[in-house]
Amino acid sequence: MTYVVTENCIKCKYTDCVDVCPVDCFHEGPNFLVIDPEECIDCTLCVAECPAEAIFAEDDVPENQRQFIAINAELAPNWPVLTERKAAPADADEWKGVSDKLKLLER
Repeated sequence: MTYVVTENCIKCKYTDCVDVCPVDCFHEGPNFLVIDPEECIDCTLCVAECPAEAIFAEDDVPENQRQFIAINAELAPNWPVLTERKAAPADADEWKGVSDKLKLLER
C-alpha cells in the first residue's frame, strides 16, 4: 500500500509533509504535490503533518478522490523530487477545504 495526495492539496501545496518523509517520495508540480508510489514506504508520517488533510492511505482514499491514485502515479515520474519544506503559496489558506479543484490542477 502507498499513500496518496488528493484534491485538497491543489493550490494549497503545503510542504510540511516533505520534512518528515524518510525516503523523499514527494514530487512537486506547479500547484500540487504527489507521492511516488514506487518510493513510498508506507510510514504514515506525512499524514499527520498535512495541514490540508489531503494525504490518505491508498485503501482509505475517499471514493470521490480515487482518481488521485492514478494521478500521483502518473505525475511523480515527470515532476522533480522535493526534499525540503518550502513556503506555501500566499493564498494557500484561502484554497484549503475548497472542493472541486481537479480542474485547477496544473500538470
